[in-house]
Amino acid sequence: MLAIAASLARPAGAASSGFAVNGLDPAERGSRWFALESLDMRGRMRPAVGVTLDYELRPLAIHDANGDVRAAVIDHVLTTHTGGSLVLFERVRLGLDVPVILYTTGDRGTLRGVTYDPPRHEQAMGDVRLGADFRLVGRADSPLTVGLGAQLFVPTGDASSYAGDGAVRVAPRALVAGTVGSLVYAAKLGVMIRSPQDSTFADSPIGHQLTYGASGGIAVIDKRATIGPEIFGSTVLTAATFKTRTSPLEVLLGGHYACECGFRGGLGVGTGLTSGYGAPDLRVVGSLEWSPTVVLDEDGDGILDADDACRSTRGVASSDPLTNGCPPPPRAPDEDGDGIPNSEDACMDAQGPGTTDRRTNGCPDKDGDGIADPLDACPFEAGPPSEDAKKNGCPEKVVPPPPPDHDHDGVPDDEDQCPDVPGRIASDLTNGCPAIDLDRDKDEIPNELDACPDDAGPADPEPARNGCPNAFLKGTQIRLLDQPQWKPGKPELAASAANEEIMLAIRKVVADHPDLAMIRIEGHTDNQGKLAWNRELSLNRARVMMKWLVDHGANRSKLRAVGLGPDQPIMPNTTADGRKANGRMELHVEQPAPAPVGSAPGNP
Repeated sequence: MLAIAASLARPAGAASSGFAVNGLDPAERGSRWFALESLDMRGRMRPAVGVTLDYELRPLAIHDANGDVRAAVIDHVLTTHTGGSLVLFERVRLGLDVPVILYTTGDRGTLRGVTYDPPRHEQAMGDVRLGADFRLVGRADSPLTVGLGAQLFVPTGDASSYAGDGAVRVAPRALVAGTVGSLVYAAKLGVMIRSPQDSTFADSPIGHQLTYGASGGIAVIDKRATIGPEIFGSTVLTAATFKTRTSPLEVLLGGHYACECGFRGGLGVGTGLTSGYGAPDLRVVGSLEWSPTVVLDEDGDGILDADDACRSTRGVASSDPLTNGCPPPPRAPDEDGDGIPNSEDACMDAQGPGTTDRRTNGCPDKDGDGIADPLDACPFEAGPPSEDAKKNGCPEKVVPPPPPDHDHDGVPDDEDQCPDVPGRIASDLTNGCPAIDLDRDKDEIPNELDACPDDAGPADPEPARNGCPNAFLKGTQIRLLDQPQWKPGKPELAASAANEEIMLAIRKVVADHPDLAMIRIEGHTDNQGKLAWNRELSLNRARVMMKWLVDHGANRSKLRAVGLGPDQPIMPNTTADGRKANGRMELHVEQPAPAPVGSAPGNP
């Protein structure tokens, strides 16, 4: 712009009969204000076009000592500003404004012996304005958006009609805007550089200027309507800074409304607050513009960014604004598929309804008598409740004379599978035989309440951990109640009593099951950091665990360490709990692949 300004500047010493008087420099198209910028730079190659109609009453007049108007050098002015803007890449905006005076009148006046002519032409061209603005930080409707820009005024205006300087003007500026709830605001600060050198009008300097402005208001009707005042002005950068004549200041109260069809209309009225050059007694402004509506959905999940709490991650709709548009939390394991997670299900292998009793939660009632099977002494026969646990849920029957019962265990000989040995009543092939061991692992926790009935462990209020040791074999996996703790970002076990208990528990499982052919020690991480680093860290941690087990007596030929890094997450990495769960160790039992002749077992 500075290069263009230099090429278009008129020769020094050329005279002009007037200067650009109008103090309203319209905002670029797409703003919710008349003179201030809202910095809405959403979209890519997004255009905006429109026209502003501006009426001024006596922007330039000669007053007597009492302040009354002696002569209105410029009396009435009606100006149109036709222009457009183009937003590039959601950060850069180019603008164009073409002012045309449709009608202007005035009277010749004399001040201190000098005569001042009114506008020479009723219609005139103003200085065409080219602009470029760059958004530094913030986005549309954020609490703070900051931008820098510059404007170039091409000398197309008629100076004799007070529509232009007859020379190039350049105006760099800084811009801020923001939205806080229903409150909106904007401000600007810039410099108007005039060319060539400073001149005077009525003994007052007309030269380089400091320009400024601010606005504030409320956004209503889903933020489509904006109502509020704007104040803007300027002052010359000379010894006459902030003197009355050289410092026009105006206030404008207006409103804008943008419909969903893309059109925006505005109407405002204002007046000059000082008698500076260009500050009118009355200003009325109207505008009409169009710009395509921008609807943003960054992650494409159908929830607009304005309502999406996770804008960059696809999610689901929610009535909670803090989770709307975020992925749903992972479902807890539920082996029988009855909607009750294993950790709360008293009957994990059979579907049942939820109850408030931890003994029957998720358990069926096969005979339909209203007593869940774990508490029903006759689960296959409907019966009434009873305080006697042996009769609870059993039908009331007339007891005939007892049949022969050789072992006196209450089971008739013709039904007793063990007629010579006292036993217990059962509905299967163990009827009349000695009772099944109700606490197989002898940890004083009944099998029916023991989450690990074959592995002794301490009592725990959480059903899924009750009676389980720190490590135990389940299926083809050595399950860990708690994960060993590592030094942050290192393949080193943290020195703690808890870590020692966990590792000794793993070593006990390995020692108690010498028949396990091969144990694969897997290291896993979350997705924070580089992929290669995570995989190396997970492998080294697996090797450290394998070395600990070998150092404590495990057979190295039956151990294998692998590092899977972030490749197999069990929870989303979008939360701290999810990342903690993904940074884990797992031990799996596997059959080793047949080794080639001459090969040796061990870790690759």
